[in-house]
Amino acid sequence: MDTPTDHLRRARELLAAHPVADGHNDLPWALREHVRYDLDRMDIAGDQRGRLHTDIPRLRAGGVGAQFWSVYVRSDMAGDAAVSATLEQIDIVDQLITRYPADLVRALSAEDMEIARAEGRIASLMGAEGGHSVNNSLATLRALYALGVRYMTLTHNDNIAWADSATDEPAVGGLSPFGHEVVREMNRIGMLVDLSHVAATTMRDALATSVAPVVFSHSSSRAICDHPRNIPDDVLALLPANGGVAMATFVPKFILPAAVEWTRAADENMRAHGLHHLDTTPQAMKIHEAFEAANPRPVATAATVADHLDHMREVAGVDHIGIGGDFDGTAFTPAGLDDVAGYPNLIAELLGRGWSDADLAKLTWQNAVRVLRAAEDVARDLQELRGPSNATIDQLDGV
Repeated sequence: MDTPTDHLRRARELLAAHPVADGHNDLPWALREHVRYDLDRMDIAGDQRGRLHTDIPRLRAGGVGAQFWSVYVRSDMAGDAAVSATLEQIDIVDQLITRYPADLVRALSAEDMEIARAEGRIASLMGAEGGHSVNNSLATLRALYALGVRYMTLTHNDNIAWADSATDEPAVGGLSPFGHEVVREMNRIGMLVDLSHVAATTMRDALATSVAPVVFSHSSSRAICDHPRNIPDDVLALLPANGGVAMATFVPKFILPAAVEWTRAADENMRAHGLHHLDTTPQAMKIHEAFEAANPRPVATAATVADHLDHMREVAGVDHIGIGGDFDGTAFTPAGLDDVAGYPNLIAELLGRGWSDADLAKLTWQNAVRVLRAAEDVARDLQELRGPSNATIDQLDGV
């Protein structure tokens, strides 16, 4: 009978062949917040433990072979300011790829991902987190794609004019007519529709409209942890017909029921100190740590994430699940998944639950590559049928 040590050894062997293609990492925003993009002050070629969840040595130790870097900007940014900040985020990903060419390589396609794996480099893709990043402009959406963005999360924490967020009051009722047009144009250009952060009504509307597979870049199971950021079972059950992939996240407040209320109180404490609740700068972390010392935090583990993956596999099938840790986008992480070096601990946990090597290869690598390749195939067909949409939100929504 295999021991936990055996499972960890096997996990590392499996990741050497089928590395993690992670759906969401907020390193670019962390670099903005910590050092205003000054890579000399925060060189990820070395150990940045205690400052970041992510650096190259730990990406290597964690068996990461592809990363969708989030080019996120906060949803209280709007209009041209949001677009400009998104461009700055894209630029820092470009700088990272240029600065560390032995380890990171730009990937724009599924084929690029496979080439990077063969070369032993980490395929670096980008995902824009929130439709506010395109400022109601389909031309801006296309420009982001031209710059390398391969998915867009339709909303972040707040509603936008054409889509409802999971963590805001319902306004549109899902997607507006312009929102549906955004999805259609994303299908046409080959940009994955990301449904993390959106309301369940928006999930269902997008799945009804999209002819390409969708992704959830960092969301877990609502049946296991009843948080609006997670995916209801009826939506998970739609993924096989759509071909999409739901990538389980590690954020404790989304995966551990006991952590939901604790995090709500911790967020309020941050606001009481005049800080944004998503702030992870050293100043903010001191506030967090003082709150935690007075109010012990419920701790998630790799087993907590595995519980979500077990359920998501049961409902959606093993071809439709993946991993989206959300490292450097959260103040707290599960024990054993403290940073990007922790993925082998999750794979070892799943091996201990009887997951096969073939199923784990789909979870870590194959499903992510397949979904991007399928989006590319759909785009190729759609571009033969129609050109770019120049529709405006005023025309379609009467705003």
